[in-house]
Amino acid sequence: MDEELLLPRISPWGPPNLIFIISSVIIVVDFSKVIDYFKGTPIPENMLNRGQLVLNNFLKPIQNLFEQKNVPQNAWSDEQIEFLLKTLSNMDTDKDDKASRVGEREARIASHLHLETSAGFCHGIGRSGFLTAPQPKAPGGSIMYELSNYLALNFLKKFGLPNAKKAIVVPLCTGMSLALCLGALKPDWNNPNLINKRTVIVPQIDHNALIKAFDLVGVKRKIVKGKKFGDAVRIPIEDIEDNLDEDCFAVISLTSFFPPREHDDIKEIAKFAKKHDLVHIVINAYGVQSPEWMKLIRIGIDAGRIDAIIQSTDKNVLTPVGGAIIASPIEDVITKISQGYAGRASATPVVNFLISVLSLGIEGYQQLLEEQHKNRKLLEEKLKKVADKIDEKILSVFNPVAVAMSLNNLKKDQLFALGGALYSLRVTGPRVYNPEESIFGTCCASYSTPYIVLNAAIGVKSQDIISAVERFEKAYSQVVSK
Repeated sequence: MDEELLLPRISPWGPPNLIFIISSVIIVVDFSKVIDYFKGTPIPENMLNRGQLVLNNFLKPIQNLFEQKNVPQNAWSDEQIEFLLKTLSNMDTDKDDKASRVGEREARIASHLHLETSAGFCHGIGRSGFLTAPQPKAPGGSIMYELSNYLALNFLKKFGLPNAKKAIVVPLCTGMSLALCLGALKPDWNNPNLINKRTVIVPQIDHNALIKAFDLVGVKRKIVKGKKFGDAVRIPIEDIEDNLDEDCFAVISLTSFFPPREHDDIKEIAKFAKKHDLVHIVINAYGVQSPEWMKLIRIGIDAGRIDAIIQSTDKNVLTPVGGAIIASPIEDVITKISQGYAGRASATPVVNFLISVLSLGIEGYQQLLEEQHKNRKLLEEKLKKVADKIDEKILSVFNPVAVAMSLNNLKKDQLFALGGALYSLRVTGPRVYNPEESIFGTCCASYSTPYIVLNAAIGVKSQDIISAVERFEKAYSQVVSK
């Protein structure tokens, strides 16, 4: 038998096997029975059995993952995650040192550091023009991606969307994911009867990333202006309906956004989309962390039409920036979106998602949600105490993550200085708005109240909130004393 390169592979019958070459004879080592190879040696049987017990305990979660394809109830150790990733990545053909690689893309790398940053999946995922298609040069990467997509759907089902039918993890931010969805679900503009169907109804979203997504695809935005209802900004469903014309093919809605903008009426927009045969895409950027926002989408799916739901991986499952989960209650929609992706894709954002969900498990993520809920209350309590001291108020806006406080007593130059003072005091993430200077961000042309927004998003620590509010009070004192 000719010697051939043999790499870690997945056994469909149990835990991962490792294949070794000894004098050109293939020996498959079943890790669940490794002690069988050492019976009759000086090592006592009780020691072998004890070692096998520990090894099986290490491998059991991996076997469960292959069999069940669900997010684990309990967190995995880093060693278990690393073992899984190395095993799968070693199935890809770039690890085959006996291969004759003559393609223009062969996962050639300049440094072994690339193996670390990509977790070994240098071939990426997908094929040209089909994101979820198996990649012949990356059997391990294809398994990794298939697993990640199963876990993405299971994750969303567990945390608020039991009526989602399919999901994929994409190596794109929220804005680019919106562009991908629009591009995949738009009408066939090569058809003369559909060439003018280019308009998307957009309840006002003052966010450059999302605005650029529409421009990138080449669709026309029909923006429905926000209106002030007390402190909150909302877009009435009647105004959305009034903007429908024969050139419209889609409508957008959103859940999570910065105060004073509240979530859209997802249920009524879904009913509107169904009635008029409109594609309906929900921007759920950091909404998975809120049961209230997830409930809106769940009800919308049942009441009408929702084609795609987009959520960021970094904002929801604590990954580095660069990934999103796109889900749908219609399996064919996800297939169409997958086929709309141009070229192969980086595996790294997908690996980051997989690492996060395995590191957290269901129980770990549930704990994060509970902490987020408590910290949101803490943030409002702390800010209200400061607001009472400086004769301001907490804006009455529904938002399960963020809190906004008025800044009516600051002048224009003081509002500008406040942001700089907070930055100097090492507070990251607050948003200071002066609508008299720029209304972009308020989602409403008539909003006149200056304000500051702070977030108690998933992963934040109570000490971060306490210190941020204390430093805000200090910064406020600095700008008013000058």
